[in-house]
Amino acid sequence: MFNPKTERIKKLSAIFPAKIAELEKLFGDSANVYIDWQNVIHWQEKLGWHFHLKRIKQFFDSFKSIQSVKIYTGTFDGNQQSEKQIAELKNAGYKVATKPVKLMKISIDASSISKDSPAILKSFIKKSLLQKLDIETIEYLNNKLLNFNKRGILYIEEPKCNFDVEIGRDMQKDFESDNVKNYILWSTDSDFADPITQIRNEGRNAAIFAVSGKVAPELDETGAFVFDVRKIREFICWPREIPQNIKNKLDTL
Repeated sequence: MFNPKTERIKKLSAIFPAKIAELEKLFGDSANVYIDWQNVIHWQEKLGWHFHLKRIKQFFDSFKSIQSVKIYTGTFDGNQQSEKQIAELKNAGYKVATKPVKLMKISIDASSISKDSPAILKSFIKKSLLQKLDIETIEYLNNKLLNFNKRGILYIEEPKCNFDVEIGRDMQKDFESDNVKNYILWSTDSDFADPITQIRNEGRNAAIFAVSGKVAPELDETGAFVFDVRKIREFICWPREIPQNIKNKLDTL
């Protein structure tokens, strides 16, 4: 059963009834949603628009079959903006799992390698692309790294915060409780292939919400249905990013 939680969702559902019907069928009688925000946040660059987390929660709350929406996100210790976001997620009604973001130091010290060596570059460039670069390009990039080194920059810090263990564990708990028939995963991470496979092998349903074509092959191989989040853009994007033609229709309803 669909019961729109906001007036905008009500109007959008009138414009896109087929999308609502598809999701009602997908969610079935009971469903839990698991949002791997540390993975999902990077989809926005590909999409060209942004996720509005409050609108996402309001949208899911409009489906009676959704029992819980869990979001997994990292926190930067001492960062007020990061802590504020966690508070906002909780106020929106999410079940929030969080842990500190680790900053991994990655060396860019090219002083001890030959100028034509890909040893440092392989930390940043995929092997398939690195193999296609000519020697001149590799030397050029290494010279750029050396320029950084001369300025005292010998490493960069890469934030890292994975929730594959936590999400897998929560899915397992829900599976064992026997209260949930449908599992909705927002992630493209291959680490979830095993829990998704187990869920499907035991006769439950699982769906992957993602950007089509960006799902890890291991997840594709589970046979789980992949729902392209672009199909519900108008329901979950920043309000100002709703396409103008849809805004015009909303104004007439």
